[in-house]
Amino acid sequence: MLKRPPPSDNKKADRDSPTSAALKCAYQLMQQRIISNPNDMMGILLFGTKETKFDETSASDMAYPHCYLLADLDVPAAGDVKRLRNLVEDEAESEELLVPSKEGVNMSNLLFCANQVFTTNAPNFSSRRLFLVTDNDNPHADDRSLRSAAAVRAKDLYDLGVIIELFPISKPGYGFDRAKFYDDIIYRTSLSDPDSPAPISSAAKNSSSGDGITLLQSLLSSINSKAAPRRALFNLPLEIGPEVRIGVKGYIMIKRQEKVRSCYVWLGGEKAQIATGSTTQMAEDTARTVEKTEIRKAYKFGGEAVSFTPDQIKDMRNCFGEPVIRIIGFKPMSMLPIWANLRTPTFIYPSETDYVGSTRVFSALQQKLLKDKKMGIAWFIARKNAAPVIAALIPGAEQLGDNDEQLMPPGIWIVPLPFADDIRQNPETTLVQTTDTLTDLMRSVIQQLQLPKAIYDPVRYPNPSLQWFYRILQAIALEEDLPERPEDKTIPKYKQIDKRAGQYVIEWGEELENEYRHWASKSRKSSSALTKRSADTAAAHATSLAKRVKTESGAPPASTSDRGMTDAEMMEQNERGNISKLTMPVLKEWLGARRLPTSGKKADLVDRIQKYFDK
Repeated sequence: MLKRPPPSDNKKADRDSPTSAALKCAYQLMQQRIISNPNDMMGILLFGTKETKFDETSASDMAYPHCYLLADLDVPAAGDVKRLRNLVEDEAESEELLVPSKEGVNMSNLLFCANQVFTTNAPNFSSRRLFLVTDNDNPHADDRSLRSAAAVRAKDLYDLGVIIELFPISKPGYGFDRAKFYDDIIYRTSLSDPDSPAPISSAAKNSSSGDGITLLQSLLSSINSKAAPRRALFNLPLEIGPEVRIGVKGYIMIKRQEKVRSCYVWLGGEKAQIATGSTTQMAEDTARTVEKTEIRKAYKFGGEAVSFTPDQIKDMRNCFGEPVIRIIGFKPMSMLPIWANLRTPTFIYPSETDYVGSTRVFSALQQKLLKDKKMGIAWFIARKNAAPVIAALIPGAEQLGDNDEQLMPPGIWIVPLPFADDIRQNPETTLVQTTDTLTDLMRSVIQQLQLPKAIYDPVRYPNPSLQWFYRILQAIALEEDLPERPEDKTIPKYKQIDKRAGQYVIEWGEELENEYRHWASKSRKSSSALTKRSADTAAAHATSLAKRVKTESGAPPASTSDRGMTDAEMMEQNERGNISKLTMPVLKEWLGARRLPTSGKKADLVDRIQKYFDK
């Protein structure tokens, strides 16, 4: 694994050996996990090395020959990251340590050593996994006894709850064959396994031809896909009918990544230290410390505070029953509008823990919904003390990658639907309809700005704010120089945009100016004609309007509501400043005849009419 790929002039060709790529991958993974999951434990065990090391006290311990424990299983500290970084960046140190043994690799000793590390440092952890990176698909080709011993050690690990994840590396011109040895060592995830939604990693290829798919990138992609264990959000019964229940587990597959603050750090001393905080609740009048037993929750109702005991609040929250997913009917998928979604959907998968046979029933339900293009409507309570919601059960088909690698397993998505009180009216907007010529020109602009393959890949555009935050945090923790500016991959490539679509944008802008001039001249002509007509009718109408005003005891000229005011009459009142003297029925009738909103106070109606004439 220490052999480097042949030199190449291509900038995208591999420069790292498989061992170096694996260590760099471990270094980047440790950098990510130490910030995003600071409580997770990590360890690095090298096998097949000339030197042997299991613990710090005994460097010549030969209980596990040719196994070198580079980093013991523990929460990574800044020192561990620095040491791994030096090993990755210093070629002399890596060549001194990474000397292969002349003897063959004994997989039984490796798995037994890993077993010892897990039982010593993490005996009670619910999620324990061993990431095995190798390019040797048949380490014991001629020794059946060693193959059997390795299979026994692997079975011991699985009995302890340790899941082995294989990350194979294909050699140039030779593929990695799992069937030769690792099918007896690596157990395929079963449907009853809580980690089953994780896809199976395909072999990473050593790109010596410079095709852009480098070994390091392939390893990072494979390991990142399984870096975070699939912890179930809930384990609930899915009630399909009366007394017909199966078991399912829910997972959050899509989640907004945010800055996670796990602790406070004090930077006032020579070294950064973790600050320990404490909170004390005190009475406002006497400054006396208040105990938890003296605190009661209260809600304001009718201007008064109504308090409840903890037992009363618990009873109110549990009045809707136990957590469950209960199907109450089925509807066509076409009836679900795109806006009917309140929160991030939850992915559910069958579980055989509580109900045997759940997998078959769940699979039949999912395939039937897909075939008939139907969705289920369910009563959904995610956990205790949670508010019930009406949710749509939308089937999800299996998604495969280019190499038949599973990107998304088949399952069902739970989409919370809004109640009637959650739906709000859209705000009032004034739309201006474009012309066919402008539409055709804009179509050319959009076609020139299409992404490659018309697919947006969010992996290629990391959040610049998060990356800058983590970069500063890493520099402080590892005592590195602070970076000067963040790397923002979301900044548009202006030169390329101008080269591809600049001329089309200019043509569209020129056409827009021409259309505006045409519209402005047409509006001026219609306005002058309207003014001329209003002058002719104003004299004839002035007498009758004055008589009506006199007969109504000095009331403002609002009696035109009997027949409705024309645009010319309303424009005349606007020019004289008499619109505010008209009555509300006249204003509302005039606005309603022109399909304008009639809600609001009188000042709102007057303002709406004035804006109409301004346009």
